[in-house]
Amino acid sequence: MPKMKTKSSIKRRFRVTKSGNIKGNGAYKRHMLRRRSQKMKRQASGTFLLSESDQKIIKRFMPYC
Repeated sequence: MPKMKTKSSIKRRFRVTKSGNIKGNGAYKRHMLRRRSQKMKRQASGTFLLSESDQKIIKRFMPYC
């Protein structure tokens, strides 16, 4: 059987933690930051763990992680 391919967009955007969770980045931090509140920008910085339902979707595209 041929190997399954990992989706290229997924491997750039997400990482798998040691415990098997999926870690992602916050959204809405690329442009037009002038109009966004300081609180929103602060909370969107850094990484976060995806919810269980979202992790199932992402893990389908990452067969070897």
